[in-house]
Amino acid sequence: MAVRNFCGRTRRETLWQSGCGFPGLALASLLAGDGFHGTGTADETTPAFRNPLAPQAPLVEPRAKNVIFLYMYGGPSQIDTFDYKPNMYGMDGKTVDVKTFGRGGHRNQGRIVEPRWKFRQYGECGKWVSDLFPHLAQKVDDIAFIHSMTADSPIHGSAMLMMNSGRILSGHPCLGSWVNYGLGSVNENLPGFVVMLDPRGGPISGAKNWSSGYMPATYQASVMRSSGSPILDLQPPQEFAGQPQRRMLDTLRQLNQQHLQTRSDNSSLAARIASYELAWRMQSSAPEAVDLSQETQGTQQLYGLDNPRSEKFGRQCLLARRLVERGVRFVQIYSGGAHNDDNWDAHTDMEANHNLHAAETDRPMAALIHDLHERGLLQDTLIVWGGEFGRQPTAEYAKGSGRDHNSYGFTVWMAGGGIKGGVSYGGTDELGSRAVDRECHVKHMHATILTLLGLHPEKLTYYFSGLENSLVGVEGAQPLWDIMT
Repeated sequence: MAVRNFCGRTRRETLWQSGCGFPGLALASLLAGDGFHGTGTADETTPAFRNPLAPQAPLVEPRAKNVIFLYMYGGPSQIDTFDYKPNMYGMDGKTVDVKTFGRGGHRNQGRIVEPRWKFRQYGECGKWVSDLFPHLAQKVDDIAFIHSMTADSPIHGSAMLMMNSGRILSGHPCLGSWVNYGLGSVNENLPGFVVMLDPRGGPISGAKNWSSGYMPATYQASVMRSSGSPILDLQPPQEFAGQPQRRMLDTLRQLNQQHLQTRSDNSSLAARIASYELAWRMQSSAPEAVDLSQETQGTQQLYGLDNPRSEKFGRQCLLARRLVERGVRFVQIYSGGAHNDDNWDAHTDMEANHNLHAAETDRPMAALIHDLHERGLLQDTLIVWGGEFGRQPTAEYAKGSGRDHNSYGFTVWMAGGGIKGGVSYGGTDELGSRAVDRECHVKHMHATILTLLGLHPEKLTYYFSGLENSLVGVEGAQPLWDIMT
């Protein structure tokens, strides 16, 4: 006979119903993971639930295990940051023949805007870095600068899609989704792919930049906030209100399995399903992961949390370090949001724009490299920095120092996870208007990232619409071997 407590319930009923049912939910999830419940369906021909984010072995020995992508939304100017052009000094205001293509269209002439900051040499490699980045400049011996990057579009929306998904058209999985699809996650209680947005707003094209495209919604990013509730959808959806917790979980899993099998176009429902199930698992893990009070005062100061200007981006960089420590595979942080000077899109006043955004990011980025190195994590964590394009050497308007977009030649950099430090790869012409030495494409950067993670860029495919799709496209792309250890 079952033993009942003073409320008239059995011990099992008490365990199941206490805490709004969450202990029972957790127990059901654990037992289901061990196959105790089966699939929750009566049809034995239905395939058993398989966690699509279960860890998978890389194809080759990886140099990196995690990625932190520092995305400078709007397009930072290469010639004002890391691509030193000494001949431009003294040319301010001079009209020159130079072919450019930006939001203002094709032009053959322009008024030179000379760099507004001085450059100095740093590190054993003697790298020239703008005065915009005095802290990051101290880390150049850990960084490989790629000065000959090109893309297919000088327009924000399509250029961002290319940087994130390898295509200028929407509907394709982003880089973080490919990484999670190829490698899975080593921590099922946290997202495998996290995006943190600038507090001023999200970028143009919005969630398309971290979408899983034609892959299941399981692989898309979770947008995590550095304060407050870290993940949205922590409450059950209205359509499941009143259902027993175990039945809710089983229903979610069945719907998610259906989506995996049919590749349904109902991505919104699938995204919510994945989000709710993850949120339930995160009830205990996420609060600890985002609790920066566990960090020492010295570490918080290192990231610039004591400075109102760098505090927000610094908090996100510190959170990114805590997430990769806990097995999160891919973290993307956006510097700049919304429109105009709320991001790096310096069309009118280059000085005011870049002074603002560099001051927000310089100290936290240097701290991230230093902190990862001190903890022995830099060798396993690949850091990527860049925007969707660079900027032109000439002014966009008749007056002012603003520059238009430039996809013909710009700079990105990488550090950690299998990258040679103190290296400069490729180059632009004497004005920084286009790549002329070892020109490379965004797809070569993607191929490099996948290769460092132990994935083959052309063999990592997903079948959709009659084609074995890959991040680097059917034509493929070679990684940048010269910047890899």
